[in-house]
Amino acid sequence: MQKKVPIQVMLVDDHTVVRAGFRMLLAVVDGIEVIAEAGRGEAAFQLYQDLQPDVVVMDLSMPGIGGLETIRRIVGRCRQAKILVFSIHDAGVYVQRAMAAGAKGYITKNAAPDILVDAIEAIVGGGSYIENGLLKGSAAIQPKSNDPVLVASLSPREFDVFRLLAKGLTVQKAADELCLGSKTVANYATRVKQKLNISTLAELARVARVSGVIKD
Repeated sequence: MQKKVPIQVMLVDDHTVVRAGFRMLLAVVDGIEVIAEAGRGEAAFQLYQDLQPDVVVMDLSMPGIGGLETIRRIVGRCRQAKILVFSIHDAGVYVQRAMAAGAKGYITKNAAPDILVDAIEAIVGGGSYIENGLLKGSAAIQPKSNDPVLVASLSPREFDVFRLLAKGLTVQKAADELCLGSKTVANYATRVKQKLNISTLAELARVARVSGVIKD
């Protein structure tokens, strides 16, 4: 009887300990093999080109280009790429952004271990997988104000800048995080404020909280 070829997985997370935990978790699962790891989106993009893993399990919050942009770049180069987001963020806006970027699935790091395996297998099988309850009742789906609707209008890069500024980063720090020039980020910030009809960073943070982008 021919031995089943294991599902090849690449782990992408900027925390070495987290990646080690994922690797240990998947090591005991028959039919799944971790073939590569990356701590930044830039490295993940290159590794994907070199190795073509069956599934990429990726965090969203990473230094450099970040998870959302990495998804966009990988899928832009290979439309058949299968990416599963494994993130601490449980707000509907993140799920929608990730799926719009090209991810095939989204689960949280609080999910039970077997959910990670189920999601990987579902995606490899040609389907998609969103953890139960992630979109239920989210502000992004059932807004109590117009703020989440306005956030949805932000472009991918504008959303990245919005998220970092809402967390309290300065324009320069956000530029460093995104590997962009400070003037470029300042221009994005101006467009974000215009789209959200706000003028201060305090208002920006409020919109982010209402939309689930950040939590108190």
